[in-house]
Amino acid sequence: MKDNFYIDVARESHLKYVDEILETIADAARVRGTGIAKRSPGYIIQKINEGKAIIALQGDIFAGFCYIETWGHDKFVANSGLIVVETFRGQGLAKAIKTKAFELSRKRYPESKLFGLTTGLAVMKINSELGYVPVTFSELTDDEMFWKGCQSCVNYDILTRTNRKHCLCTGMLYDPLRVKKKDEEEPKSLSVYKRWLRFKQSVFLNGNKKKDSNQKNEAKQESENGKSSYFKKLNFKFF
Repeated sequence: MKDNFYIDVARESHLKYVDEILETIADAARVRGTGIAKRSPGYIIQKINEGKAIIALQGDIFAGFCYIETWGHDKFVANSGLIVVETFRGQGLAKAIKTKAFELSRKRYPESKLFGLTTGLAVMKINSELGYVPVTFSELTDDEMFWKGCQSCVNYDILTRTNRKHCLCTGMLYDPLRVKKKDEEEPKSLSVYKRWLRFKQSVFLNGNKKKDSNQKNEAKQESENGKSSYFKKLNFKFF
């Protein structure tokens, strides 16, 4: 279970795991065949020193990693390089790391749009649960340095041939303004729904009251009819 793991912002004391992090990224890229850009040791060290990386450990054993990048003058933030050591997969660790990276991104860059490119269905599911939605590449950052990072992907030629409009990756975006607007609109929609529900309940209750009243009247009438019939029989017997 993920509760057995330490998952937090990586610190200087975690620099000893840099080589293992890079090896795990390379292994994941080979297995997937696509989707993870290669990074240098210096780049990972920089992310850790800047407090822009999330690490997962089980005791002193490295288990997973993720880091955040900013693009377009901090208008866009990407949670990149999400990896989990094969031994620890299937325990909800990827989601826990991604969620921690998401929280760190929102804390440090509350006004920025969060985005990602992925070919993994599991990551897409995690992103969706965090509020990301699939978008066209045109809605992502136009920062050339970001797209240059895709050069190490085996499908880079597809990206270039389509003028960065399509690739095997799916673009996903979390827009805080869009989410805020949605949250503001939901109470209004809920208010309309509640009024409609109250109306339906009122109709239902009034209908039941009318039905109960009719049933009581019918029962009373039947009772009176029964008494009348009974007395008629008595009159017939005695007179």
